[in-house]
Amino acid sequence: MKQFLDFEKPIFELKDKITELKQMAEDSELDLAEDIHRLETRLVNLEENIYQHLSAWDRVQIARHPERPTALDYIDHLFTDFIELHGDRLFRDDPAIITGIASYKGQPVTVIAQQRGKNTKENIYRNFASAHPEGYRKALRQMKLAEKFNRPIISFIDTKGAHPGKGAEERGQGEAIARNLKEMAQLRVPSLSIVIGEGGSGGALGIGLTDQIYMLENSIYSVISPEGAASILWKDATKAKEAAQSLKLNAKDLKQLDIIDDIIPEPKGGAHRDFQMQAAYLDVHIKKSIKYLQSLPLEQLIERRWQKYKKIGEIQN
Repeated sequence: MKQFLDFEKPIFELKDKITELKQMAEDSELDLAEDIHRLETRLVNLEENIYQHLSAWDRVQIARHPERPTALDYIDHLFTDFIELHGDRLFRDDPAIITGIASYKGQPVTVIAQQRGKNTKENIYRNFASAHPEGYRKALRQMKLAEKFNRPIISFIDTKGAHPGKGAEERGQGEAIARNLKEMAQLRVPSLSIVIGEGGSGGALGIGLTDQIYMLENSIYSVISPEGAASILWKDATKAKEAAQSLKLNAKDLKQLDIIDDIIPEPKGGAHRDFQMQAAYLDVHIKKSIKYLQSLPLEQLIERRWQKYKKIGEIQN
């Protein structure tokens, strides 16, 4: 059974009524075609009205939907011959970040992704996609290998943020992310990152300082979660809805601010409603991005990347 969010309740209640009427017509041989058609028309209008007027908090809920496709879903669908490479060669392997090499339309690429679980057991194993420093060091190791073998880098971002625990801090969480930012800014290969769910703070930036950044239509990308912002600003996490609106964390807002390069559309209701369609949308944008970035001379690519991040946060007089 499909899970629905609070704002979707009227849609699914109407769908249940339509299903009920269809079953009644089949069982009793009554002619209910006109009633069914009327409700189906009403359903189309209701869906259009709800999904075209989503609030910032509604999109947060869609981005966090438990059925939303994960990075591994896209990797399995979009790439061939994926070989996962483990460990940072310093401490251990971090399951919150997946790295490896694959083939994309016959071209070798490096894939780096934050992976959340689809159930409680998987989420515990993946640490809810919140990486430790060894996860970022593993990612950096693969970035440098990609540079050595001239492979484009494709990153899938989906995390609430880097792991904030004591052990992670003792092993240099901040330094690991900072080093990734420094190295990614200088990589001599094209790079693309896609926010497929949540992009939270430095945890997202640690694999996301790339030549181009795309966001799925209902994904979010922010310096802090709405709950965290509400706790700091109002000492009240229940004000997360207000914080979500103020943070400008949606794809449309970030495109207007030139933080991201493009928005990848989603099927009506979110990526989890039609995975095949969503994967096809990603495929089109990845292909376009890689082709464009590889057409740029290397020095121009690096300068373009520098200018891209240099202008973020500038105050216009």
